[in-house]
Amino acid sequence: MKLGELIKGTGAVILHGGENTEVLSISCDSRQASEGCAFFAVKGASADGHDFIPSALENGAAAVVDADRKALALCADRFYGHPSGKLKLVGITGTNGKTTTVTLLYNLLRSLGYECGLLSTIANFVGGRRLETLNTTADPITINSLLAQMVEQGCEYCFMEVSSIGVEQDRVLGLEFAEGIFSNLTHDHLDYHGTFAEYLRCKKLFFDNLGKGAVAITNIDDKNGTVMVQNTAARIVSYSCRSIADHCCRIMEQSFDGMMLKIDGTEVWTRLIGRHNAYNLLAIYCAAVELGCDKTEVLTALSRLESAKGRLENIQGPDGINVIIDYAHTPDALENVLGTLRDVAPERKLICLFGCGGDRDRTKRPEMAAIAEKLSDTVIVTSDNSRTERTEDIIEDIKKGFSKEGLRKCICIADRKEAIRAAIGLCGGNATILLAGKGHETYQIIGKEKLHFDEREIVEEIFGTAKN
Repeated sequence: MKLGELIKGTGAVILHGGENTEVLSISCDSRQASEGCAFFAVKGASADGHDFIPSALENGAAAVVDADRKALALCADRFYGHPSGKLKLVGITGTNGKTTTVTLLYNLLRSLGYECGLLSTIANFVGGRRLETLNTTADPITINSLLAQMVEQGCEYCFMEVSSIGVEQDRVLGLEFAEGIFSNLTHDHLDYHGTFAEYLRCKKLFFDNLGKGAVAITNIDDKNGTVMVQNTAARIVSYSCRSIADHCCRIMEQSFDGMMLKIDGTEVWTRLIGRHNAYNLLAIYCAAVELGCDKTEVLTALSRLESAKGRLENIQGPDGINVIIDYAHTPDALENVLGTLRDVAPERKLICLFGCGGDRDRTKRPEMAAIAEKLSDTVIVTSDNSRTERTEDIIEDIKKGFSKEGLRKCICIADRKEAIRAAIGLCGGNATILLAGKGHETYQIIGKEKLHFDEREIVEEIFGTAKN
C-alpha cells in the first residue's frame, strides 16, 4: 500500500518518506520497525513516539508519520483491510465480568462448531492458537493485525474486552461491532479518569459509536444500564435478573458445585456460582441468541461451561477447606464474591484475604476494607502488586476503612505467601478462604520488577505439606 493512500483523510502528516513510498508494515513501536515499515510517531499517555523516531529509522523504517491516536486507529483499520467488518465482532464493557463473559462466549461458540477469536485480559486467541496479551484493550495496530489473522484463519466471530481507557484513547476507533454488551458500572480506574462521571462517559462512548446494524445489549438492573444506551443508534436489547426485560434469569438453587438457573423460562444447571455469574451467563445467552444461535443449543452449551481462570476458582483442601481464588479487585467485585460465598455456605467460617494495587486508585482501599469487614469472619490484609508504593503504606490506607471492631478481626501480613499460609493455618477446617485480587495473574509487581507468584502453586504446596 502506498503511504499517501494509507494516511489520506486521517490528518496524519508524513515526516519521512513520500506519498509513493510502499508500506509493507506499520508500527507505533520503534523496536518493531523494519525494512518497509511506516513508523507512526504518536504521543501517548506515558511516552512520546516522536522521541523514538531516530531508533525507528535506525531499524530500517521506510517512512515516519506524525499522527494522533485517532489517525493511528483509522490507518490501522485501513492497512489491514477493515477486518472487523469481515467477521462478527462482539465487544463487552463494564467494570466487572468482562473477562469471564468474553472467555465463556468464545468457548460457547467454539463448542457449537464456530471458529472464533478472543481478545481479553488473560490471553488472545486466533482460532485455537493462544497469544499472550499486555493490556485489556491493545493498541489499534495490534487489534487490527489480530483481527486480520482471525479473518485469514476463517473465524466467524471475535469476542473482545473493551476498557474505558481503550475507548478514551481511541484504540477501538474504526472497528465495526456487531454487538456491544454492558455488564455493570462501579468504582474503578478513577486514578486515570479522575471522576466517576468521566469514567461513565468513556464507557457510554462505546455505545454512542455503535452503528445502526449493531445490537446494544444492556443490563437494566444496573442503574447506568439505560444511560449507557440512550444515545446509541444500535438496536437495544435488555437483560435482567430482577425485573421484566427482553431476556430474564432467576437463580433457583446453588452450591459449590454449581447453580440452577431459569433463563427465559427454561431451567439449566451450570457449573458457575454466584449472582454475578448469573448475570454473566445471561449476557452470554443474550449475545449468542441475538447472533442467531439456537436457544436450546445455547442453553445446553451453557451447562457445560467452566469459569475463566482465576474467577471463583475452587481448590479443595483437607479438613473441609475450600480456597477460592478470584480476581476481585474492586469494592463491587469483592462484595459480589463474598456475598456468593456466604450464600453458598452460610454456616462455614469465611476468611477474606486481599490487598490493593500500588500506583492505582487509592480511594477504593478503605471501601474494600469495609466490605471485607461486613461479610467476613476474619480479614487478612496483605500485598497485591505494590509497584512503586510501600506495601505498608497501602495497608495503612486499607485499614482506614475498618471500624474499631473490624480492626480486632483484621490481621495484617505484608508478605502475601505468608498471609496465605496464615489463612489456611488459622481457619481450623470446615472453612472457606477467599484469596482476592490476583485471580489469573501468576506474578507480583514489586517496585518495577515482575516476580513469579502463582497462588495455585502456593496453596497446593501448603496443602501438600499439611497432608504429609
